[in-house]
Amino acid sequence: MKINISVIITTKNAGDQLAACLATLGDFDQIIIVDSHSGDSTAELSARFHTEFVLYHWNGKYPKKRQWCLDTLPLKHDWVFFVDADEIVTPALTEEIRRKFQSPPTEAGFFISGNYIWNGKPLSYGLKNNKLALFNHHKIHFPVIDDLNCPGMGEIEGHYQPVLKDKGYIGALKTSLLHDANHSHDQWRARHQRYAAWEICMTRKKAWPKDPIPWRNFAKYLLRHNPLKAELAFLHCYVLKLGFLDGAAGYDFAKSRWIYYHMIRSGMDND
Repeated sequence: MKINISVIITTKNAGDQLAACLATLGDFDQIIIVDSHSGDSTAELSARFHTEFVLYHWNGKYPKKRQWCLDTLPLKHDWVFFVDADEIVTPALTEEIRRKFQSPPTEAGFFISGNYIWNGKPLSYGLKNNKLALFNHHKIHFPVIDDLNCPGMGEIEGHYQPVLKDKGYIGALKTSLLHDANHSHDQWRARHQRYAAWEICMTRKKAWPKDPIPWRNFAKYLLRHNPLKAELAFLHCYVLKLGFLDGAAGYDFAKSRWIYYHMIRSGMDND
């Protein structure tokens, strides 16, 4: 029996990873790919996996891509699950979601952590990517923020969480999904240079929305203004979160966190 959730995958030239993602989603009742006119195999993969396929063109204004999906798509269900093309929903995560939805959840949404695949190795330790990716779209939305003239992110919402429309409780699932971060060195650097430019702009403009979890919001505020954030990010990933137990891949991943936040620090210092 299908799980009554609408899965939304926003894509742009992600065909090299999309097949692995789609192969894990067969238990969900509705799967929609929202594509920004990719020039690769995305449309063909959508047809092969029998998903709904919607083209998206950004008009340079809000709503951006994810909120546009919530406002515009013919969603069959109250609950949506945003999955990136480079993410893999494991059988264990699917079963946890199935159990949660045997009756309608009282929560407004759920955080889901992501375990990275780095240099071809699934990491057991280190940083987890925690996202509010599964939620009731009547209760949660993506906020409008002052970033339209910021470089880097463009058509899609940046690295911040959606927020509650009103009061509600946000839970967390125990099982992680897999985040396949196996990009080439040049791809990774180009992508994170864009992300860094956007973060610098957001911090300068004080445009960050509040995280829906108060303690997370406070921690993010402190870290954004800490001149040693790059070093703290490395130590958090490699030492505190036991990344060293993943060997060379764990070290390289922790180093990538240092590189990213060093990009941000250098950009802030140079302007």
